[in-house]
Amino acid sequence: MLRSLLFRSPWSIPLLHSPRRGILTQAFSAGPAEPPLLEQTVPEHFAGIVRQHGDRDAVISHHQRTRLTYDALDRDSNALSRGLARLGVKKGERVAVSLGNSIEYATATYALYKLGAILVPLNPAFNPPQVLSALNHLSASHLIIGVETNLPRKDPRSNIPLLTHLIPNLEGSTLESELVPSLQSVTIVNNSSGRIDTSDYKSTIDYKHVLEDGETGHALPDQGLDANEIVNIQFTSGTTSMPKAACLSHRSILNNGNSIGDRMILTPEDVVCCPPPLFHCFGCILGYMATATHGSCIVFPAEAFDPLASLQSIREYRCTALYGVPTMFVAELELLANGSVPHDGFSQLRTGIAAGSSVPAELMRKLHKVLNLTELTICYGMTETSPVSAMTTTDDPLEKRIDSVGRLLPHVKAKVVDPADWSRTLEVNQRGELAISGYLVMKGYWDDEARTQEVLVSDQEGVLWMHTGDEASMDSGGYVKITGRIKDLIIKGGENIHPLEVENCLFAHPAVSEVSVVGLPDERYGEVVAAFVIAHEGPKGKVTADEVREWVRTKLSHHLVPKYVFWVGNYPKTASGKIQKFKLRELGMEFLRDGKGIK
Repeated sequence: MLRSLLFRSPWSIPLLHSPRRGILTQAFSAGPAEPPLLEQTVPEHFAGIVRQHGDRDAVISHHQRTRLTYDALDRDSNALSRGLARLGVKKGERVAVSLGNSIEYATATYALYKLGAILVPLNPAFNPPQVLSALNHLSASHLIIGVETNLPRKDPRSNIPLLTHLIPNLEGSTLESELVPSLQSVTIVNNSSGRIDTSDYKSTIDYKHVLEDGETGHALPDQGLDANEIVNIQFTSGTTSMPKAACLSHRSILNNGNSIGDRMILTPEDVVCCPPPLFHCFGCILGYMATATHGSCIVFPAEAFDPLASLQSIREYRCTALYGVPTMFVAELELLANGSVPHDGFSQLRTGIAAGSSVPAELMRKLHKVLNLTELTICYGMTETSPVSAMTTTDDPLEKRIDSVGRLLPHVKAKVVDPADWSRTLEVNQRGELAISGYLVMKGYWDDEARTQEVLVSDQEGVLWMHTGDEASMDSGGYVKITGRIKDLIIKGGENIHPLEVENCLFAHPAVSEVSVVGLPDERYGEVVAAFVIAHEGPKGKVTADEVREWVRTKLSHHLVPKYVFWVGNYPKTASGKIQKFKLRELGMEFLRDGKGIK
């Protein structure tokens, strides 16, 4: 469920569990105290990995037919950092990167970290107003962008109109942007396979030229980096319409990636297939940082999610791990089910990460059986916590990997509190709002103190907590269960309905490929259940709305039966694949105005 002010004060929260048995008596838990936190910058730790594993593959880009060893990644990122420095990029400046998963993105990440510049990933799907808003909000000085944007199931989209919007005289000899006064340079990656000629756009710089300009074979001189400095600003994809810019440090992302890799038991022998995007925490920290801290190899099947390329990559590179959100896994399983991809070539898979939203039990069983992901882990986190705070282990019982998001990572604390009174910690197994504390908590939202103070709140002992907005419970063993967003609860006639319960029920229906449940206004009950269903293609997916309701009626309480069933072809989603339920509610209201979904 990936959805991010560090502090040094000692922990002073009273012990809320039995020291002899480790059984929680309140919904408060602390992750392990070992191993100790890494007190390095990202480049310092990376240098050690390069010394140990320099001849091993670090990055494979399937769609580019290119691979880099750790030595090559180190050399190329050194060259790029020198080239960017010659362009005027300085420590602390915000550098926006709008690229798909690629060798260039992988190299730019470490180049910027070595410079001490702040990496600002932008979703390549952003339209001109969104890019303009992001650049100006952060006073970004530099932009690295692909000539084209590749999105799932869409033709490539030229970014020249976007660049012309920012820089009207793109063919001029100097860069001038009245809309983004802070912008000093634009570096373009020509990923158009010859479809677009960029030679006339003289106000931009070609990525290859920047790389060549910095080609000396030497690392940058000491930039005076500090582990607690901001190194990454992530715009929260979120399920709401107002993104925020979460500030993350070297220390927070390095340790988070390292803990994730530890819990997956990653080694230099592992090859991780990573379809999730690098512009999101899932790709850049759960993926790239977790592999780099362990000398493992990461594989990018395509610039954007492509289920066929993902399965081909697993087979070609003998991947041992696969990442994805549930919708990605569903698409991959569909290709195997309809015979588009042979069933062989997956026996070496063992682990991976499922995140972004809860994994239905039926889907988990299919992943175990069809893709051999018997050690698949489940992660929970949010951008504001760098991002993962809880995670299952590779040997947790299956029911814990289905019914929970695991236990806390090392050096992380969590509690479940009364949403109406954050000072009151609830009992075990009670549902309330999850709050997180530790090294992983963001330094705040960039230039947005008001919204920072809404979620980062110190308790009576002075400990800072990130209030997640997620409804959760914690059992006596410290396993955390996410039951939904506080705002997503459906209150029907005074009864709380948790959408996930209905979604899990419907996902088990043989005709249902995907389902999402929201509440819609109702004069009598206040809110009622509405199910947005994507059915399987062909005869397998034939089902009526009444059959959907009957399925729920026979398995769950009557008040959980959907009043409305809407048939859809896809869902509005965030960059990380999370369904934007606020948009589904808007769509449901439109359907009702048009007379759809009544029967």
